[in-house]
Amino acid sequence: MTTSTVTARTAVSTTGVPAPARLRYRRRLAQWGFVAPAVLFMLLFFGYPLVRNVVMSFQHYTPKTFFTGEAPLNGFDNWSTVLQDALFGKALWHTLVFTAGSLLGQFCAGLALAVFFTRRFPLNGVLRSLILLPWLVPMVVSGIVWRRILDQDTGVLNSFTATLGLDGHTPWLTSPHMALLSVILVNIWIGIPFNMVILYGGLQEVPRELYEAAALDGASAWRTFRSVTLPTLRPVITVVLVLGFMSTVKILDLILALTDGGPADATQTLGTLTYQNSFVRLDFGAGAVVGNVLILISAVFAVFYLRANRTEGK
Repeated sequence: MTTSTVTARTAVSTTGVPAPARLRYRRRLAQWGFVAPAVLFMLLFFGYPLVRNVVMSFQHYTPKTFFTGEAPLNGFDNWSTVLQDALFGKALWHTLVFTAGSLLGQFCAGLALAVFFTRRFPLNGVLRSLILLPWLVPMVVSGIVWRRILDQDTGVLNSFTATLGLDGHTPWLTSPHMALLSVILVNIWIGIPFNMVILYGGLQEVPRELYEAAALDGASAWRTFRSVTLPTLRPVITVVLVLGFMSTVKILDLILALTDGGPADATQTLGTLTYQNSFVRLDFGAGAVVGNVLILISAVFAVFYLRANRTEGK
């Protein structure tokens, strides 16, 4: 009997498992040891609240439930009440308009600034740092400041327009026809720095050789931007739009600080409707329903995003 045979038999006899299989088992166990904390965190802080919110939407959940623990199931009553409410349809439409308008404005302005700052000029870095300030300020603070700026009687903006000989009493936040537009413009102002930073970083990765080749072919600046910059920047644009959508569709604090959903529900969105149902009317079941609708919208958007990325990768 050779030495290798004795060694192999010893390795098998000590544990009953061949040495290579035992090594793979230990490696897999170590991998799960690293993954387990993240999985546990996701289950506790994302999975459980999500399941709890879905269950709550089928319960008669009131403040009394916090003391008695009783939350009887009421089937689809909460869903029927919310979906048949005219305010829900209005809030859904406002959410779509607010999200689309904010994303379009933030992206266009951010891309324009990103392209502008790719040029070298004095104080380039200082100006880029100053533009980041709106993004660094807490959203509630930004909302309060802009509420003072847009005040119809004492706001700085109306005072400035009055000095130009224009209407100095524009109801930016008190008119049902202008309030949503005003909120969108404020949110665009807040989101421009984020878009600019991400897109500016993407522009730094565009190979200079592509621009040189376009210049040799006699392409104009617009043709170069459309045929070279945008296609190369497409993965970064996708990331910016996805992150922007996820943060915009559920915005609550900015709208509460500016208009509190008014006037006449003109700026009511799904985020503010969730808040009002749950913490103003204390109808937690209805609030959970609207929250689930928001989650569903985000999930649908995520599926389209993943499919688009998969198709582009192929």
